[in-house]
Formats: sequence, structure tokens, C-alpha cells
Amino acid sequence: MPRGRLIAAVAGTLVLAALVVLGAVLPAEFDRDPLGTGRLTGLSRLWAPDDLEVDPRSGSAARAREYATPFRSDVVEIPLGGFLEGAERSELEYKVRMAKDATLIYAWEVVGAADARDFHFDQHGHTTPAPGQPMTVATYRQSFGLRQQGALTAPFDGIQGWQFSNSSERPVVVRLRLSGFYELVPPGRPGNEAGIVANVPGARARPAISSPQLRD
Repeated sequence: MPRGRLIAAVAGTLVLAALVVLGAVLPAEFDRDPLGTGRLTGLSRLWAPDDLEVDPRSGSAARAREYATPFRSDVVEIPLGGFLEGAERSELEYKVRMAKDATLIYAWEVVGAADARDFHFDQHGHTTPAPGQPMTVATYRQSFGLRQQGALTAPFDGIQGWQFSNSSERPVVVRLRLSGFYELVPPGRPGNEAGIVANVPGARARPAISSPQLRD
């Protein structure tokens, strides 16, 4: 073979070998794909370990759900007077209605308070049975603090929320943000006996309270 053809053959072989290494060996054996051929041909999957499949129905709760209740978001500002104004103004219960296994994402903070020891919350839920029927109750957390955030999956059909108590001398506003699958309780109904109106400024959120301090 003439010398020129031999050099060309050797060079071609080296180029082909390099392409095989870059396009096949590296993606399949070392998870490196400089030419992008491993992704296109599926050779990259030869390197990857086998998938570990998880059954979404395992465990105490389903990992994925669908709900009949539409998704919604609300901001609820809850004015509370100081403890000198009496329990009628300084504490109240606010809840939303949820179906069993529905999910609520929440975050609230107290505006106007400086000491976490002055504000108590009781996060709980219960059913709303007919007169004479037993009530199912669940308590999630009782503590002092100026903020809380998290998620709740309702264990039963009923109302879920908080009892807020302000023991400071100053009026405060609880700013509650909600998202998920729930329904607002109309003012005056169980869970919203204080008549809180959602999605309005705190000065207009509690019409039954006429304290000038809360309107400032």
C-alpha cells in the first residue's frame, strides 16, 4: 500500500475510534456525553442505575389526590383588641370548611405585637354534627407565638382553623394567608361566629367591632 494511503487509513481509523469513544463508550459507561449522541440514542440510560419505583398508594395517605372543591387563595385580616377590652374583642375563633383529605396551606403573622408570650393560638378542627350527635375533634397545636406556617390535611369533613387570643394591652391584626381546597365560612356561622370578612383591610374585616383603636 502506498505510504499516503496508509497514513490516510490510519488517520481515518483513529478518527472513527475517537467518534466511537465520544459518541458511544463515554455516554454508556461513564455518563459523559460530549457529542449529545448518548441522549439522542438512549445510550446514556445504559450507564444509569435501575429506577426504584415507589407505589404512590403506599403509606397512610395518598401521595396524589384530586378534589371536587376548586383551588382558591385568600388573605384574611383578623383584628383583635387588647385584653383590657375583654375576651369578646381580644380573642376569637376563625376556621374554614374542608372535606376529608383536602389540603390547606397556610401562613399567618401578628401585626402590632412585640412579645410572642402575649399571643396564644390553638390550632384545631372539628365536625359540625346535628344537635344531639357526637362531635369529632382534632387538636394540632397549642402554643404562644407571633407566626406560623405549614400545611394541613383534614382528617374528616368539618371546619379547621384557629382560636387566637391577644393578651397584650395593644390591639393587633392577625394576617392569615390561605391556599388550597377549602371553603370560607360565612360570617356568623360555626367557625366564623365573630363575622370576619375575608379579602378586605383589617379595619373593615370585623364589622361587629366598632372600637376606634381597631379602625386606626
